[in-house]
Amino acid sequence: MARTLGVAVIGYGWMGRVHAQAYARLAHHYPQLGARPRLVSVADEVPGRAAEAAEQLGFDRSTQRWRDLLTDPEIDAISVTTPNFLHREVGVAVLEAGKHLWIEKPVGLRSADAQAVADAAHRGGLATQVGFNYRNAPAVQMAREMIAAGEIGAVTHARVRLFSDYAAHPDGALTWRYERERGGAGVLGDLASHGVDLARHLLGEIDALVADTAIFVPERARPSGATAGHQRASGGERGPVENEDYVGALVRFASGARGVIEACRVSVGAQNNYGVEIHGTSGMLAWDFRRMGELVVSTGAAYQDQPAATLYVGPGQGEYAAFQPGSAISMGYDDLKVIEARNFVASILDGQPHGATIDDAVASAAALDAMTASVASGRWELVS
Repeated sequence: MARTLGVAVIGYGWMGRVHAQAYARLAHHYPQLGARPRLVSVADEVPGRAAEAAEQLGFDRSTQRWRDLLTDPEIDAISVTTPNFLHREVGVAVLEAGKHLWIEKPVGLRSADAQAVADAAHRGGLATQVGFNYRNAPAVQMAREMIAAGEIGAVTHARVRLFSDYAAHPDGALTWRYERERGGAGVLGDLASHGVDLARHLLGEIDALVADTAIFVPERARPSGATAGHQRASGGERGPVENEDYVGALVRFASGARGVIEACRVSVGAQNNYGVEIHGTSGMLAWDFRRMGELVVSTGAAYQDQPAATLYVGPGQGEYAAFQPGSAISMGYDDLKVIEARNFVASILDGQPHGATIDDAVASAAALDAMTASVASGRWELVS
């Protein structure tokens, strides 16, 4: 008989809803997992938001005080989907209370924050999962296996891009995301953290990098009330944007490969334009999130004028079979979060790491810190 696992969510914006829905879908996609999450409680400081979540999604109860969840004996695991600046405080508190942790990226505003959460997890011997969802795409897993098998030869260079327009509108509200103290390094945490994770997942550790950043929308209007997501606030008092809209980094991998990681949150005309292109001594792989089930592949021994073909992932790649019965049927963003939830619960059940853990968050944060240091120094920086 499947074990009941009591779960809770702290911070109920859009991502909090995604986590709750992922827990609820586990029984449908992974009936043999060995555990069924029970939505015990949800916490959000905005009046009425948690109660609405409980009514809509079936949590047993709700609260405005997230610390109430830490002493609830019915809760085994907690999702943290609060704003970035709260991730260290809430994440450490969850772990010190003996609860397993699924937390969104970035885990805090700098590598020291991620390390503090990692230390708490290791002290308690608790399972962790971090929201690096793009690595869960079956085509990315297929690419990883092909690279490891040497199907494109030795990797020579790669490009990772994450271009979005979510902050492109000049009337976008001046929320915490644009403050240095609460939003950290802006697009570095929001998008480049994913880029670093994809690069590490596919190509191994990054040894050193040199980076540049820019702010392209220097002022925004302050919102008049509570906000969620990327709302507009035209007509309000304008204030300065304090953190980065764009980052570009040249990177050197431990393998000797070279790469470029770029991320921008104000890319007009680019909606979720995320992807990778990886070249080797005898081939190439390319993946675009907007065509998530496709992998462009060039292999062979022609070297010049070597053709590329589009492969469609199917039940033999990654976790695809848990969602679709045959090749070339689309999966969606939320499906990647269900895979994340599966990895989290599996880690709790067998005590082994599955998917992206807090140690991956520490490694990603170290690269982001190196980018910030490089911008300040104007030099290559080691990723420690």
